[in-house]
Amino acid sequence: MNRTYLIGGALVVLVVAVAIGAALYTGVGPAPGGNSGDEIEDFPTEEDMDDGETETTLDDDAEPFSFVIDDIEECGATCRDVTSTLTNTQNETATDVTVYIRIFAGEDNTATDDIVWEGTEEAGTLAPAEEHTTTERVELSLQDARKIDREDGWITIQTTVESDETTVTYQDSEQVA
Repeated sequence: MNRTYLIGGALVVLVVAVAIGAALYTGVGPAPGGNSGDEIEDFPTEEDMDDGETETTLDDDAEPFSFVIDDIEECGATCRDVTSTLTNTQNETATDVTVYIRIFAGEDNTATDDIVWEGTEEAGTLAPAEEHTTTERVELSLQDARKIDREDGWITIQTTVESDETTVTYQDSEQVA
């Protein structure tokens, strides 16, 4: 009779261990991260514009905004606090400025299936040379962190700055792990 309880207990422990492993592998359950950004239904890019707005073509002399990542601080195994600064480099005021950011797993990859984080930041109105600095918490699920790991630690960051006057898209790949 004791042997029956022992076998039953071992099976319960095995089932619980398998369930926890499956939850961690799929990113389901109490694993940290995965919902720190805003889901973006319609991510604008400068190529998408067909409504009469000014499309900005990037060249070194005429970028309407500069976007710089100032600092990255670790806040957990799959969490980073990212501080960045947007500067209006135009000679005119930029109104209704919104920054859209997507992070993809992989180098030079913008496949929507590989998005691991996305978010928006309202910068409002920026006078010429005015800066907008913000810190965003980027938390990934273990599943998304694994996606990046499978891509040899490479991510692609796509940033679109949209204003009433212009829209510009920046893209950069970084090896983070």
